[in-house]
Amino acid sequence: MIMNKWTKRNVFWSAILTILGIVCFPANPLVFAGVVKTESYFLLFIIGWITWAFGMSLVMAPIIMFPRHGGIPSGKSFVNTTRLVNTGIYSIVRHPQYVGGIFAIFLTTLLWYPHWLFALLALIGAVVIYASAREEEQRLIDQFGNEYVQYMQKVPGMNLIVGAIRFVKQKRNKNVV
Repeated sequence: MIMNKWTKRNVFWSAILTILGIVCFPANPLVFAGVVKTESYFLLFIIGWITWAFGMSLVMAPIIMFPRHGGIPSGKSFVNTTRLVNTGIYSIVRHPQYVGGIFAIFLTTLLWYPHWLFALLALIGAVVIYASAREEEQRLIDQFGNEYVQYMQKVPGMNLIVGAIRFVKQKRNKNVV
């Protein structure tokens, strides 16, 4: 079997993300094995749990939203959407699962174990996740065409703040009319 260019890149990014995800997982193997020594701060630990819960809710978005709105054929996985989902969290950001991964893995780990290594790995992880999202964009344009291009113009890829502001403004404008 010959892999196309997109598949090779996808495998590459998936491998990098898997390695980073393991090394930066909140139940951290580097900390538990004593390789990295960190201080623990109760307030950061609590904020980390909140961050983890928020991130995981975003990671779960496609599992919940796609079967409801994605036109998935009977018996198929949630990844087999046939319709563009642009409601709910998908009206705020196009890639909530990637944003959720940044929150649930990299940011939570940094909050639980404040250490320069986890800050560096979080930065690298966020860049790799962003690159993965950019790769995904091309696949989605190929799948949904102009409808996805128009969606890209209305909804930011991963910026929750900009997306939330746009969402509130749109709701406010609809209520004024």
